[in-house]
Amino acid sequence: MTTVHVASEPGAQFLAPNQIVPLLIGATVDEVERELVLQTLARCDGNRTRAARVLGLSVRTLRNKIRIYAASGIEVPAYQD
Repeated sequence: MTTVHVASEPGAQFLAPNQIVPLLIGATVDEVERELVLQTLARCDGNRTRAARVLGLSVRTLRNKIRIYAASGIEVPAYQD
């Protein structure tokens, strides 16, 4: 079975296509993007600079997305030492 690499960080998890598709079906692009941002932040222990690099975003763009999520009442992973 083919696997898909879901992050470019060392030790990243691999998901089989049948694990990715249920996340995508019925979800809007905004929902998929939000989930990707939040999961990447969690895997980067809340480190916004590292998460932005993994996602291919500027830190400012990531910070703006986080601000929108927080204003909507969505819990955003905090930085952990």
